[in-house]
Amino acid sequence: MATTNLQFLQNPFPRPTFSSKYLVMRAPKMVFKCGCSSSSSVGGDAFSLTSSSKCDVDYLGESTKGDLNINLKHLENFGLDGQATLEGPIEQVARLEAEEAGSLLRDLGIPSPSAARLSPRGIFCTRTLNLRSISAIGYDMDYTLIHYNVMAWEGRAYDYCMENLKSMGFPVEGLAFDPDLVIRGLVIDKEKGNLVKADRFGYVKRAMHGTKMLSTRAVSEMYGRELVDLRKESQWEFLNTLFSVSEAVAYMQMVDRLDDGVIPADLGPLDYKGLYKAVGKALFRAHVEGQLKSEIMSKPELFVEPDPELPLALLDQKEAGKKLLLITNSDYHYTDKMMQHSFNRFLPNDMGWRDLFDMVIVSARKPEFFQMSHPLYEVVTGEGLMRPCFKTRTGGLYSGGSAQMVENSLNIHGDEILYVGDHIYTDVSQSKVHLRWRTALICRELEEEYRALIHSRGPRATVVELINQKEVVGDLFNQLRLALQRRTEERPAQTLAATNMDDRELTESMQKLLIVMQRLDEKIAPLLEADGELFNKRWGFLSRAGLWDKSHLMRQIEKYADIYTSRVSNFLNYTPFMYFRSQEQTLAHDTYSHYCSEHNGSSTN
Repeated sequence: MATTNLQFLQNPFPRPTFSSKYLVMRAPKMVFKCGCSSSSSVGGDAFSLTSSSKCDVDYLGESTKGDLNINLKHLENFGLDGQATLEGPIEQVARLEAEEAGSLLRDLGIPSPSAARLSPRGIFCTRTLNLRSISAIGYDMDYTLIHYNVMAWEGRAYDYCMENLKSMGFPVEGLAFDPDLVIRGLVIDKEKGNLVKADRFGYVKRAMHGTKMLSTRAVSEMYGRELVDLRKESQWEFLNTLFSVSEAVAYMQMVDRLDDGVIPADLGPLDYKGLYKAVGKALFRAHVEGQLKSEIMSKPELFVEPDPELPLALLDQKEAGKKLLLITNSDYHYTDKMMQHSFNRFLPNDMGWRDLFDMVIVSARKPEFFQMSHPLYEVVTGEGLMRPCFKTRTGGLYSGGSAQMVENSLNIHGDEILYVGDHIYTDVSQSKVHLRWRTALICRELEEEYRALIHSRGPRATVVELINQKEVVGDLFNQLRLALQRRTEERPAQTLAATNMDDRELTESMQKLLIVMQRLDEKIAPLLEADGELFNKRWGFLSRAGLWDKSHLMRQIEKYADIYTSRVSNFLNYTPFMYFRSQEQTLAHDTYSHYCSEHNGSSTN
């Protein structure tokens, strides 16, 4: 059967009806089944799917697997020609058809796709990703499919940590959990007892010793010649996830106690690095001994924030033919309890959470799950009884194993798999580095930051205007300073006027400009200090370090996450067929666009 491949950028599942001039693309409901091939019947006889064996790559280098093709035979039965029915300039045709499709979406009560992109719940793309070419989507659970109330979950983790520290002899009286003390993406300096925020290059921009913020001068003196290097694990500890909040708060508070000299001497000579180990040990005990998770399992409604849209987003993906995987480090009993609480009541037709997934792997031991092979066990009873297993099956529940076992079992490899998680290292970087899986990062704080950035537009624009004014004044001052320098050194001046000008006039102009710059600085400095306060008073915005530069966290996201968003349910507004296209990245020399506009678009040789 003759076919023609349509490279739509999103939602390519139309059914043809007819208008007087153009072929109008209508969108019926369709069910995609696992293992679809180009010969599968999709939307009746009108379309077929591009299979793995017949796929190509498009002009952006993305696989065309999963793209829809029009069956020309179907058009011929209606006496139509695929080209003739869409005649005219393609730009005009595209505009008219988009308007027609948009009207149809409004009739169906479906929001415009563009509305989701320009919102705090958008999905943001750093590397072009065609979801149609994705055969399997794997999900982490904690802080990915299950979102916890940070104050409740991390607050209780902090409480257990402090109880353990107290039993070890540490003075913890009077301390309380303060989640605003830290944000994700900061880095602990275990050698100095500091918490720092670095830019994308590793330069420290803000720092806190214990719970006290350091001045700009102190930061410069301490870190002026030192870069944050996450490969140096003996010194630096990156706060990858919201699970890091309780540990960081406890550690910074205990640094204060160490500095105050109130930690008993019988605990041994402690430095900041030894103190970090003690806090980590206390928190590890809280997790290993099971009290924390037992408390959460007994009253999940106090700790978990359910998202009714999330199960529906996964259901869309499953019905679109994606194989869904749950790969979590949590054990079976905890996973089952959390997933039942968060999913079952929102699923249709008496479905349970297990019905969504083609494979569930608990106690996965990430990041080692992506790096090496561990024994695989099948969970065979509701009580969690396990038996050794060497081969997985669809719908199975397993413990341990490895990512390679998953690939071999599904016969799906590398960039055909998208993995979604909240941990930069454990979930995102390791699955990409070792397996070349496509990756998505979940960062709930993005919603708050997005809103804070919107409300900060006015103050930020004011700062930019003041800095631009200072740059203009500064350039003029520097040219006058150079002219004065040349005159002083009895070198030829730049112009005859500069040669004949009185020194006094030159000096007075420089003095005025210097005063102007000083006054501008007095206005700029507090505005820069306050930038980002709407998100966090100490650390500013999550994704930024300073007014223009990106934070170290944002650099990690760009490097390892193909897409990032605030929650999994945001996929509901994008469809399982979305073509995510990365945006143009600005460069320092992109000023050429301003040059062209000022010179009426003319070019120079």
